[in-house]
Amino acid sequence: MDKELNSDKMRRGKQNFRCSFCGRDKAEALILIAGIDGHICEVCVEQAEEIIQEELYGNKKDGEGNGSKQWENHKVPDKLTPVDIKDHLDKFVIGQEDAKKFLSVAVYNHYKRLKQPKDDEIEIEKSNILLVGRTGTGKTLLAKTIAKFLNVPFAIVDATVFTEAGYVGEDVESMLSRLLQACDYNVEAAQKGIVYIDEIDKIARKSDNPSITRDVSGEGVQQAMLKMLEGTDVNVPPQGGRKHPEQKLVKVNTNNILFICGGAFDGVEKIIARRKNTQVIGFNGDNTERVDRENLLQYISHMDLKSYGIIPELLGRLPVLTFLYPLDLSALRRILTEPKNALIKQYQRLMELEDIKLTFTDDALDFIAETALEYKLGARGLRSICEAIMTDAMFELPSQGDVTSFEVTREYATSKINNSKLSQLKAA
Repeated sequence: MDKELNSDKMRRGKQNFRCSFCGRDKAEALILIAGIDGHICEVCVEQAEEIIQEELYGNKKDGEGNGSKQWENHKVPDKLTPVDIKDHLDKFVIGQEDAKKFLSVAVYNHYKRLKQPKDDEIEIEKSNILLVGRTGTGKTLLAKTIAKFLNVPFAIVDATVFTEAGYVGEDVESMLSRLLQACDYNVEAAQKGIVYIDEIDKIARKSDNPSITRDVSGEGVQQAMLKMLEGTDVNVPPQGGRKHPEQKLVKVNTNNILFICGGAFDGVEKIIARRKNTQVIGFNGDNTERVDRENLLQYISHMDLKSYGIIPELLGRLPVLTFLYPLDLSALRRILTEPKNALIKQYQRLMELEDIKLTFTDDALDFIAETALEYKLGARGLRSICEAIMTDAMFELPSQGDVTSFEVTREYATSKINNSKLSQLKAA
């Protein structure tokens, strides 16, 4: 009888074990480490390790060469001009002269604004940027290249995952969580960073008609972004919103964070054509402005985006509007070989690691560009085509020790494309 009572007490005691630091029950913790007179859970162990790193070594946990020391006393490079920024962009992005010029000036003015004395009577407002262009024209590449050049924290977020607060999905504050993670939670550095919001067109208002049901992933998200883009103090969950509800919030001021938004805005050309009235009827037809119907995006304005479904309040906070030209045959051909990290150079480097010299004939490069233009996938289409051409060679050549060179001709490229699944796209 006494043995049964003792075993019951032991079972009850085991069930009631708690962390001696945070009071978390054993059922709530992943692991509970026992000591002589107490227990500790895995969360408290991680926090204790961070405290030791911060107190003894003066920094948070450093990653593999990318810890918080990189962002200590971080400053934006001095003596930069818009021409310097554009010259750097030219090394990585082919064409898009207008977009590069707009972006260079906006970024230059933004970081000049950061150095403005606080006692200045005239306060310069922030110039967030909106890039409009078809898929594969280089919107993300422009933002990524400029952030790397300035050596500032940079985060890419996708607008499609955001929903209005209180609904399933991510809150808009999570975009600042990504920025904090990019600079190892150095708040001061994050407040001078750049956030690129991709697929901004996907949160367009579905219709102008008021509805009983809320547009929680459209207009609701746009309204939630207003204050953040303009500049305010935001309480940010460092590890994301709803997965870790117990975490402490970090206050981030967005006054000096530059927001660059990008989107394809598929179908906006119809709105531009309607506004430009391309179907000219009447006696004054000869006097009207000649419209380039092949590239209507060059005439885009904030008015067209309002008609598309972006609310006026959000457009007012994105004053710099620029567009990216669709890529033509010559641009696609140049993208293959000219940029610093050009696609052909990447494949040549891969083969060079196998001691094989890879070359492409001019006819083969023309064929790749022509096929990419036909698929209308932009610069991303080039990668798909090159993979289809090179897969067999990359599979076989490393095992053949006597091969020292390999040339890709138009005939070889054509045969590989015709035998691949990509040829079905052409038929469609």
